[in-house]
Amino acid sequence: MSAVHAGTGYGVRVGFVAVIMIAAVLFVGNTDAGPTKLKSTSFWQTSDETSVKQVDHGAWQDILTAYLRVHSSGINKFDYASLKANAKDTSKLAKYLDYLQELDPRTCSRAEQKAYWINFYNALTVKVVVDAFPVDSIRNICGDRAAGSECSGPWNEVRARVVGQGLTLDNIENDILRPIWKDNLIHYGLSCASYSCPDLIGTAFTAKNTKALLDTGARKYVNDKRGVDFMEDDFIIISSIYDWYVEDFGNNKQGVIKHLARYADKELAERLKNFNGAVDYEYDWRLNRP
Repeated sequence: MSAVHAGTGYGVRVGFVAVIMIAAVLFVGNTDAGPTKLKSTSFWQTSDETSVKQVDHGAWQDILTAYLRVHSSGINKFDYASLKANAKDTSKLAKYLDYLQELDPRTCSRAEQKAYWINFYNALTVKVVVDAFPVDSIRNICGDRAAGSECSGPWNEVRARVVGQGLTLDNIENDILRPIWKDNLIHYGLSCASYSCPDLIGTAFTAKNTKALLDTGARKYVNDKRGVDFMEDDFIIISSIYDWYVEDFGNNKQGVIKHLARYADKELAERLKNFNGAVDYEYDWRLNRP
């Protein structure tokens, strides 16, 4: 989640759904934002399919094991406060990100690259939040914005450098991962540190496990109310991800519904296959902390 979120405002739905959700504190994405335009990715297209090089994500796995919490709701949450309080582990995270930045992922196989970039995005996002903590939402982290300008989150600030190229979180997601792999399941591997995000997965991605982890992440998210929630037989609320990135899901409502049905459990899948009603979008930007 990144550039498409810039400029989206906090808000609550009015009318029928507002009555139902009146007790909740919701942050709803601006559905007029549209999908992010894919940019040139030629610099990152190269790979070496003969390479047996494996990137070491052990430090990131240690961080996940120590600070990711499975909440009673079933949603994974991250203990940013405890990580910030542990100087040894904050240093470990920083050194892991330094290590990733010292590599040239283009010398790796495509599968190794995919895991590299997903882990990079998630670890960098955690560091951004930890550095700014305490904070209620990642969207409140604005860095060196001009005085008086609107805060729209950290996604467009250069926060890493790989092979001499300055990179933002937006670059990693929208200029590298999405256009090179053209795999909509990538959305289930990236966590934007918010309640409505797909879960930050407790296992570091590798060339061997990426496909299985993304499939599991998709099924968990779609079958959670964060992904799709039937309010009436002819009215569903779905994640704003399917609006912001509609081009990745068939570029229309029918394509999104087909995708949801593919990863839904049997009962939900049947309801979705027969669904032809109204759709609304929702996103909660509160920090995914315990």
